[in-house]
Formats: sequence, structure tokens, C-alpha cells
Amino acid sequence: MTTIQEAKLRLITKVKQLAYLYSPNEYFTLASGKKSPHFFDMKPVMMNPESAHLLGILIHDEIQKFTGINAIGGLELGAVPLTGIAIAKTSKGSDLKGFIVRKEPKGRGGRKTGNPPGIEGSSLNEGDKVLLLEDVTTTGGSALKAAVRLQEMGCIVVGCITILDRQEGGINAFEKSEIPLIPLLLKSDITGE
Repeated sequence: MTTIQEAKLRLITKVKQLAYLYSPNEYFTLASGKKSPHFFDMKPVMMNPESAHLLGILIHDEIQKFTGINAIGGLELGAVPLTGIAIAKTSKGSDLKGFIVRKEPKGRGGRKTGNPPGIEGSSLNEGDKVLLLEDVTTTGGSALKAAVRLQEMGCIVVGCITILDRQEGGINAFEKSEIPLIPLLLKSDITGE
């Protein structure tokens, strides 16, 4: 059985191998618009069998710290594989629902789920306690937009688990929104800075 500490250490290694690029002379433009010599592409990590297993262990450990969670999910594209990983790791008999928030609604709601346009997957109901997922957090802007959409539906957003916090203001933005950000890893875990 893999311990939480072992899972974290192994995930750090996998992120270094599969997701991290460093370019001190030619900066990357991030989704937030910021420029940085550090770039993290978590898709290869989430799609790697060993990494997915480690993420499942770490996410499930965080899920257990909350009570009464009804649903887990987040903004496309990063939260899509994470939602599958989280749902697969929950215990049999769990009623934890998965969902996806589209960046741009397609103009049709969940025809069978009753969700408004742009919220897909399981039916979400007013009063549902929701835990967000995100692959990389820089400023927190994207996930917080998803949180607002869910709150407008009457859901209670209890937190956001991110694989990696770039340590560039995301935690402060979440604190201002009174939503805890729970990073599995920090940029400093990968870069040593």
C-alpha cells in the first residue's frame, strides 16, 4: 500500500519527468497571461497510469477531509481526467457525482440532467456541496469563474484541489473568495526555488 508521503514524492518525480519545462531565456505565456520561465503541462501526468494512481491516492486523501460532499469536478480541460481519477478512486457505494464546467457553454443545457448550459455530467442540485479540481493554479482565475457559475446554481463550493500551485497568487485569490485551495504540490517542490 502506497502511503501519502510516498505518493507525493513519486508524483514530484513524475511531474519533473513528464510535465515540467524550464526556459530562462525564452519565457512561456501562461493561460493567465503571465510570462514565466517555468511551464507545467499536466496532461501527460494525468494520462500516465502510475501518475493517475498517485493522483487518485492524494485526491482521495483530501476528499476524506470534507464531510457531505455531493459532487467533484471542474473546468475543462484539466479537470476532466482528474474528475475521472477521483471518481474511480472513491469507495464502491459512494454517491459522489462528477461534473465538468465548460469554458464556453454550447447553448444547450444538460438535457437529461437539468443542468444549465455549460455544466455537464451528473445532475447538480441547489445545496450540493461541491469540490473543484484543477490541474495547475497560477492566479486562480479560471477555477474561481467555475466556482461562481456553480454558486449561481445554488451549489456550495467547499474547496478546490489542484495538482500544482505555481505560488503566484492563487491561494490569495481563493482566500478572498472564502474557498480553500488545496495544492497537492507546489512549484517549489519541483523547482527547488
